[in-house]
Amino acid sequence: MTTEQNTRIVLAARPKGAPVASDFRLEHTPVPTPRTGQVLLRNHWLSLDPYMRGRMNAGRSYVAPLEIGETMDGGTVSEVVESLHPAWSPGDLVLAHAGWQTYAVVDGETLRRKLDPAGLPVQTALGVHGMPGFTAYVGLHEIGRPQHGETLVVAAASGPVGATVGQIAKLKGARVVGIAGGAEKVAHLRDELGFDVALDHRAEDFPEQLAAACPDGIDVYFENVGGKVFDAVMPLLNDFARIPVCGLVAHYNATAPAPGPDRLPQLMAMILSRHLTVRGFIQHDFIALYPEFVREMGRWLRDGRIRYREDVVVGLERAPEAFIGMLEGRNFGKLLVKLDS
Repeated sequence: MTTEQNTRIVLAARPKGAPVASDFRLEHTPVPTPRTGQVLLRNHWLSLDPYMRGRMNAGRSYVAPLEIGETMDGGTVSEVVESLHPAWSPGDLVLAHAGWQTYAVVDGETLRRKLDPAGLPVQTALGVHGMPGFTAYVGLHEIGRPQHGETLVVAAASGPVGATVGQIAKLKGARVVGIAGGAEKVAHLRDELGFDVALDHRAEDFPEQLAAACPDGIDVYFENVGGKVFDAVMPLLNDFARIPVCGLVAHYNATAPAPGPDRLPQLMAMILSRHLTVRGFIQHDFIALYPEFVREMGRWLRDGRIRYREDVVVGLERAPEAFIGMLEGRNFGKLLVKLDS
Protein backbone atom coordinates (compact mmCIF):
# COMPACT_ATOMS: atom_id res chain seq x y z
CA MET A 1 0.00 0.00 0.00
CA THR A 2 1.35 3.43 -0.96
CA THR A 3 2.13 6.09 1.60
CA GLU A 4 1.89 8.88 -0.99
CA GLN A 5 -0.85 11.49 -1.11
CA ASN A 6 -3.38 11.73 -3.88
CA THR A 7 -3.22 14.86 -6.01
CA ARG A 8 -6.39 15.83 -7.82
CA ILE A 9 -7.97 18.72 -9.71
CA VAL A 10 -11.58 19.53 -8.87
CA LEU A 11 -14.24 21.79 -10.33
CA ALA A 12 -14.00 24.97 -8.25
CA ALA A 13 -16.62 27.05 -10.10
CA ARG A 14 -18.91 26.72 -13.09
CA PRO A 15 -17.45 28.60 -16.06
CA LYS A 16 -19.19 31.69 -17.38
CA GLY A 17 -18.27 31.28 -21.02
CA ALA A 18 -14.73 30.06 -21.64
CA PRO A 19 -13.16 28.30 -18.63
CA VAL A 20 -10.46 30.14 -16.72
CA ALA A 21 -7.82 28.94 -14.27
CA SER A 22 -9.93 29.84 -11.21
CA ASP A 23 -12.61 27.36 -12.31
CA PHE A 24 -10.21 24.59 -11.23
CA ARG A 25 -8.55 23.81 -7.90
CA LEU A 26 -5.59 21.58 -7.09
CA GLU A 27 -6.02 19.52 -3.92
CA HIS A 28 -4.04 16.95 -1.94
CA THR A 29 -6.00 14.19 -0.21
CA PRO A 30 -5.23 10.81 1.34
CA VAL A 31 -4.94 7.92 -1.09
CA PRO A 32 -8.30 6.11 -1.02
CA THR A 33 -8.67 2.53 0.17
CA PRO A 34 -10.49 -0.05 -1.98
CA ARG A 35 -13.34 -2.19 -0.70
CA THR A 36 -14.47 -5.60 -1.90
CA GLY A 37 -14.93 -5.59 -5.66
CA GLN A 38 -12.80 -2.47 -6.11
CA VAL A 39 -9.26 -1.69 -7.23
CA LEU A 40 -6.83 1.08 -6.35
CA LEU A 41 -5.29 2.65 -9.45
CA ARG A 42 -2.20 4.77 -10.01
CA ASN A 43 -2.89 6.90 -13.08
CA HIS A 44 -0.09 7.34 -15.62
CA TRP A 45 -1.85 9.04 -18.55
CA LEU A 46 -4.87 11.35 -18.60
CA SER A 47 -6.97 12.18 -21.66
CA LEU A 48 -8.31 15.71 -22.17
CA ASP A 49 -11.37 15.84 -24.42
CA PRO A 50 -13.89 18.54 -25.45
CA TYR A 51 -16.88 16.72 -23.94
CA MET A 52 -15.54 17.58 -20.48
CA ARG A 53 -16.56 21.21 -21.02
CA GLY A 54 -20.24 20.20 -21.03
CA ARG A 55 -19.89 18.39 -17.72
CA MET A 56 -18.73 21.63 -16.10
CA ASN A 57 -22.18 23.17 -16.71
CA ALA A 58 -25.21 22.58 -14.52
CA GLY A 59 -27.59 21.98 -17.40
CA ARG A 60 -28.98 18.72 -18.72
CA SER A 61 -26.76 16.60 -20.96
CA TYR A 62 -26.27 12.93 -21.77
CA VAL A 63 -24.40 12.48 -18.47
CA ALA A 64 -24.88 14.12 -15.08
CA PRO A 65 -22.97 17.38 -14.54
CA LEU A 66 -20.00 17.52 -12.22
CA GLU A 67 -20.72 18.95 -8.80
CA ILE A 68 -18.64 21.77 -7.36
CA GLY A 69 -15.72 20.18 -5.54
CA GLU A 70 -15.90 16.97 -7.58
CA THR A 71 -12.82 15.60 -9.32
CA MET A 72 -12.69 16.54 -13.00
CA ASP A 73 -13.75 13.76 -15.33
CA GLY A 74 -11.48 11.94 -17.76
CA GLY A 75 -10.20 8.71 -19.20
CA THR A 76 -6.91 7.32 -17.94
CA VAL A 77 -4.29 4.69 -18.52
CA SER A 78 -3.70 3.34 -15.04
CA GLU A 79 -1.81 0.69 -13.12
CA VAL A 80 -3.51 -1.55 -10.58
CA VAL A 81 -1.82 -0.97 -7.22
CA GLU A 82 -4.17 -3.01 -5.03
CA SER A 83 -7.02 -5.26 -6.08
CA LEU A 84 -10.02 -6.66 -4.26
CA HIS A 85 -11.56 -7.87 -7.53
CA PRO A 86 -10.77 -11.33 -8.95
CA ALA A 87 -10.28 -10.14 -12.54
CA TRP A 88 -7.44 -7.71 -11.78
CA SER A 89 -4.01 -8.05 -10.20
CA PRO A 90 -1.41 -5.55 -9.01
CA GLY A 91 0.74 -4.46 -11.92
CA ASP A 92 -1.99 -4.74 -14.55
CA LEU A 93 -2.16 -1.76 -16.92
CA VAL A 94 -5.78 -0.89 -17.66
CA LEU A 95 -7.96 1.57 -19.50
CA ALA A 96 -10.06 3.33 -16.88
CA HIS A 97 -12.12 6.44 -16.26
CA ALA A 98 -10.38 7.66 -13.12
CA GLY A 99 -10.37 11.42 -13.67
CA TRP A 100 -7.88 14.23 -13.09
CA GLN A 101 -5.95 12.70 -10.20
CA THR A 102 -2.95 10.55 -9.44
CA TYR A 103 -4.79 7.79 -7.55
CA ALA A 104 -8.36 6.53 -7.73
CA VAL A 105 -10.52 3.71 -6.43
CA VAL A 106 -12.96 2.28 -8.97
CA ASP A 107 -15.23 -0.74 -9.18
CA GLY A 108 -13.38 -3.51 -10.95
CA GLU A 109 -16.35 -4.11 -13.24
CA THR A 110 -15.97 -0.61 -14.74
CA LEU A 111 -12.46 -1.14 -16.10
CA ARG A 112 -12.63 -1.10 -19.86
CA ARG A 113 -9.77 -3.34 -20.92
CA LYS A 114 -6.33 -4.62 -20.00
CA LEU A 115 -3.46 -3.07 -21.94
CA ASP A 116 -0.34 -4.80 -23.22
CA PRO A 117 2.74 -2.61 -22.74
CA ALA A 118 4.59 -4.80 -25.27
CA GLY A 119 2.04 -3.97 -27.98
CA LEU A 120 0.90 -0.57 -29.19
CA PRO A 121 1.90 2.41 -27.01
CA VAL A 122 -0.49 2.22 -24.07
CA GLN A 123 -1.56 5.87 -24.36
CA THR A 124 -3.13 5.15 -27.77
CA ALA A 125 -5.96 3.58 -25.74
CA LEU A 126 -6.96 7.17 -24.92
CA GLY A 127 -6.77 8.36 -28.53
CA VAL A 128 -6.79 6.64 -31.88
CA HIS A 129 -7.21 3.18 -30.29
CA GLY A 130 -9.71 4.40 -27.70
CA MET A 131 -12.74 6.64 -27.32
CA PRO A 132 -11.86 9.26 -30.00
CA GLY A 133 -10.95 6.58 -32.54
CA PHE A 134 -14.07 4.61 -31.67
CA THR A 135 -16.15 7.77 -32.15
CA ALA A 136 -14.76 8.11 -35.66
CA TYR A 137 -15.19 4.41 -36.38
CA VAL A 138 -18.81 4.04 -35.33
CA GLY A 139 -19.87 7.44 -36.69
CA LEU A 140 -18.74 6.32 -40.12
CA HIS A 141 -19.75 2.68 -39.79
CA GLU A 142 -23.29 3.31 -38.55
CA ILE A 143 -24.23 6.78 -39.85
CA GLY A 144 -21.83 8.26 -42.41
CA ARG A 145 -21.31 5.05 -44.40
CA PRO A 146 -19.01 6.60 -47.03
CA GLN A 147 -19.03 4.83 -50.37
CA HIS A 148 -16.25 4.56 -52.92
CA GLY A 149 -15.98 7.81 -54.89
CA GLU A 150 -18.15 9.88 -52.54
CA THR A 151 -16.94 13.17 -51.04
CA LEU A 152 -16.54 13.30 -47.25
CA VAL A 153 -15.78 16.53 -45.39
CA VAL A 154 -14.56 16.59 -41.79
CA ALA A 155 -13.72 19.59 -39.60
CA ALA A 156 -11.21 19.69 -36.73
CA ALA A 157 -9.46 17.22 -39.00
CA SER A 158 -6.08 17.33 -37.26
CA GLY A 159 -7.67 16.27 -33.96
CA PRO A 160 -7.95 12.64 -32.86
CA VAL A 161 -11.52 12.15 -34.10
CA GLY A 162 -11.25 14.13 -37.34
CA ALA A 163 -7.89 12.67 -38.37
CA THR A 164 -9.21 9.15 -37.84
CA VAL A 165 -12.45 9.89 -39.72
CA GLY A 166 -10.53 11.08 -42.75
CA GLN A 167 -8.15 8.14 -42.81
CA ILE A 168 -10.87 5.52 -42.42
CA ALA A 169 -12.87 7.19 -45.18
CA LYS A 170 -9.80 7.03 -47.43
CA LEU A 171 -9.49 3.31 -46.69
CA LYS A 172 -13.08 2.97 -47.88
CA GLY A 173 -12.32 4.77 -51.16
CA ALA A 174 -13.92 8.13 -50.43
CA ARG A 175 -12.54 11.49 -51.51
CA VAL A 176 -11.67 13.34 -48.28
CA VAL A 177 -11.64 17.09 -47.63
CA GLY A 178 -10.20 17.99 -44.23
CA ILE A 179 -10.64 21.32 -42.46
CA ALA A 180 -8.25 22.58 -39.78
CA GLY A 181 -6.93 25.83 -38.32
CA GLY A 182 -3.51 27.04 -39.45
CA ALA A 183 -0.97 26.23 -42.14
CA GLU A 184 0.90 23.60 -40.10
CA LYS A 185 -2.22 21.57 -39.44
CA VAL A 186 -3.37 21.87 -43.05
CA ALA A 187 0.03 20.62 -44.27
CA HIS A 188 -0.19 17.68 -41.85
CA LEU A 189 -3.52 16.60 -43.32
CA ARG A 190 -2.29 16.81 -46.86
CA ASP A 191 1.29 15.63 -46.61
CA GLU A 192 1.25 13.14 -43.72
CA LEU A 193 -2.31 11.80 -43.62
CA GLY A 194 -2.96 11.81 -47.36
CA PHE A 195 -6.21 13.76 -47.44
CA ASP A 196 -7.21 14.76 -50.98
CA VAL A 197 -7.76 18.41 -50.00
CA ALA A 198 -6.94 20.30 -46.81
CA LEU A 199 -8.37 23.75 -46.05
CA ASP A 200 -7.80 26.40 -43.40
CA HIS A 201 -11.09 27.55 -41.89
CA ARG A 202 -9.40 30.83 -40.89
CA ALA A 203 -9.05 31.91 -44.54
CA GLU A 204 -11.24 34.88 -45.45
CA ASP A 205 -12.52 33.07 -48.53
CA PHE A 206 -12.98 29.71 -46.78
CA PRO A 207 -16.56 29.15 -48.06
CA GLU A 208 -15.40 29.73 -51.64
CA GLN A 209 -12.42 27.40 -51.14
CA LEU A 210 -14.70 24.69 -49.78
CA ALA A 211 -17.10 25.03 -52.71
CA ALA A 212 -14.20 24.73 -55.15
CA ALA A 213 -12.90 21.66 -53.30
CA CYS A 214 -16.32 19.96 -53.55
CA PRO A 215 -17.41 20.47 -57.17
CA ASP A 216 -19.75 17.47 -56.94
CA GLY A 217 -21.15 18.45 -53.54
CA ILE A 218 -20.77 16.75 -50.16
CA ASP A 219 -22.08 13.24 -49.47
CA VAL A 220 -20.90 12.86 -45.85
CA TYR A 221 -20.15 15.67 -43.41
CA PHE A 222 -18.75 14.46 -40.10
CA GLU A 223 -19.82 17.20 -37.68
CA ASN A 224 -17.75 17.89 -34.59
CA VAL A 225 -17.39 21.68 -34.72
CA GLY A 226 -20.48 23.62 -35.88
CA GLY A 227 -20.22 27.39 -36.28
CA LYS A 228 -19.05 28.94 -39.52
CA VAL A 229 -17.76 25.62 -40.85
CA PHE A 230 -21.26 24.19 -40.96
CA ASP A 231 -22.50 27.44 -42.51
CA ALA A 232 -20.12 26.81 -45.41
CA VAL A 233 -20.95 23.10 -45.65
CA MET A 234 -24.74 23.42 -45.61
CA PRO A 235 -25.37 24.71 -49.16
CA LEU A 236 -23.06 22.03 -50.61
CA LEU A 237 -24.88 19.00 -49.16
CA ASN A 238 -26.06 16.53 -51.77
CA ASP A 239 -29.35 14.68 -51.81
CA PHE A 240 -29.24 11.83 -49.28
CA ALA A 241 -26.14 13.26 -47.57
CA ARG A 242 -25.38 11.84 -44.12
CA ILE A 243 -24.28 13.96 -41.16
CA PRO A 244 -23.03 12.16 -38.05
CA VAL A 245 -22.94 14.71 -35.21
CA CYS A 246 -20.56 13.91 -32.36
CA GLY A 247 -19.66 17.40 -31.13
CA LEU A 248 -20.12 21.15 -31.54
CA VAL A 249 -16.95 22.53 -30.03
CA ALA A 250 -17.44 25.99 -31.57
CA HIS A 251 -20.45 26.46 -29.28
CA TYR A 252 -19.28 24.87 -26.01
CA ASN A 253 -18.33 28.17 -24.39
CA ALA A 254 -21.40 30.08 -25.60
CA THR A 255 -23.47 31.86 -22.96
CA ALA A 256 -26.33 32.88 -25.27
CA PRO A 257 -27.80 31.77 -28.59
CA ALA A 258 -25.74 32.75 -31.61
CA PRO A 259 -26.82 36.02 -33.26
CA GLY A 260 -29.06 35.81 -36.33
CA PRO A 261 -30.03 35.16 -38.96
CA ASP A 262 -32.01 32.13 -37.82
CA ARG A 263 -30.88 29.26 -40.06
CA LEU A 264 -33.14 26.63 -38.52
CA PRO A 265 -36.01 26.98 -41.05
CA GLN A 266 -33.52 26.74 -43.91
CA LEU A 267 -31.87 23.69 -42.38
CA MET A 268 -35.17 21.94 -41.73
CA ALA A 269 -36.25 22.61 -45.31
CA MET A 270 -32.99 21.12 -46.58
CA ILE A 271 -33.39 18.04 -44.38
CA LEU A 272 -36.76 17.51 -46.00
CA SER A 273 -36.07 18.45 -49.62
CA ARG A 274 -32.60 16.89 -49.86
CA HIS A 275 -33.50 13.79 -47.84
CA LEU A 276 -30.66 14.39 -45.37
CA THR A 277 -29.82 12.07 -42.50
CA VAL A 278 -28.69 14.04 -39.44
CA ARG A 279 -28.00 11.95 -36.37
CA GLY A 280 -26.42 12.94 -33.11
CA PHE A 281 -24.61 10.15 -31.32
CA ILE A 282 -22.40 9.29 -28.39
CA GLN A 283 -19.85 6.57 -29.05
CA HIS A 284 -21.32 4.45 -26.25
CA ASP A 285 -24.53 4.12 -28.30
CA PHE A 286 -22.66 1.53 -30.36
CA ILE A 287 -20.63 -0.14 -27.63
CA ALA A 288 -21.41 -3.58 -29.10
CA LEU A 289 -18.96 -2.71 -31.89
CA TYR A 290 -16.11 -1.94 -29.47
CA PRO A 291 -14.37 -5.37 -29.64
CA GLU A 292 -14.51 -5.25 -33.44
CA PHE A 293 -13.05 -1.73 -33.37
CA VAL A 294 -10.20 -2.72 -31.04
CA ARG A 295 -9.23 -5.57 -33.37
CA GLU A 296 -9.57 -3.70 -36.67
CA MET A 297 -8.00 -0.43 -35.52
CA GLY A 298 -5.16 -2.36 -33.89
CA ARG A 299 -4.46 -4.06 -37.22
CA TRP A 300 -4.57 -0.75 -39.14
CA LEU A 301 -2.17 0.85 -36.66
CA ARG A 302 0.30 -2.04 -36.76
CA ASP A 303 0.17 -2.04 -40.57
CA GLY A 304 0.75 1.72 -40.73
CA ARG A 305 -2.54 2.32 -42.53
CA ILE A 306 -3.76 4.69 -39.80
CA ARG A 307 -1.41 7.34 -38.43
CA TYR A 308 -1.83 9.53 -35.38
CA ARG A 309 -0.30 12.52 -33.65
CA GLU A 310 -0.15 13.25 -29.90
CA ASP A 311 0.17 16.55 -28.04
CA VAL A 312 1.61 15.69 -24.60
CA VAL A 313 1.95 17.92 -21.55
CA VAL A 314 3.74 16.68 -18.44
CA GLY A 315 2.31 17.11 -14.95
CA LEU A 316 -1.24 17.05 -13.61
CA GLU A 317 -0.98 20.70 -12.56
CA ARG A 318 -0.79 21.67 -16.25
CA ALA A 319 -4.10 19.99 -17.13
CA PRO A 320 -6.33 23.10 -16.68
CA GLU A 321 -4.13 25.27 -18.90
CA ALA A 322 -3.95 22.56 -21.54
CA PHE A 323 -7.71 22.00 -21.41
CA ILE A 324 -8.42 25.71 -21.83
CA GLY A 325 -6.03 25.79 -24.78
CA MET A 326 -7.70 22.79 -26.39
CA LEU A 327 -11.05 24.58 -26.44
CA GLU A 328 -9.29 27.44 -28.25
CA GLY A 329 -7.78 25.07 -30.82
CA ARG A 330 -4.21 25.34 -29.56
CA ASN A 331 -3.51 21.59 -29.38
CA PHE A 332 -2.18 19.68 -32.38
CA GLY A 333 -3.25 16.04 -32.20
CA LYS A 334 -4.62 14.01 -29.30
CA LEU A 335 -4.15 16.00 -26.09
CA LEU A 336 -2.71 13.90 -23.26
CA VAL A 337 -1.32 14.62 -19.80
CA LYS A 338 1.60 12.45 -18.73
CA LEU A 339 1.28 12.24 -14.98
CA ASP A 340 4.72 10.72 -14.38
CA SER A 341 7.57 13.21 -14.73
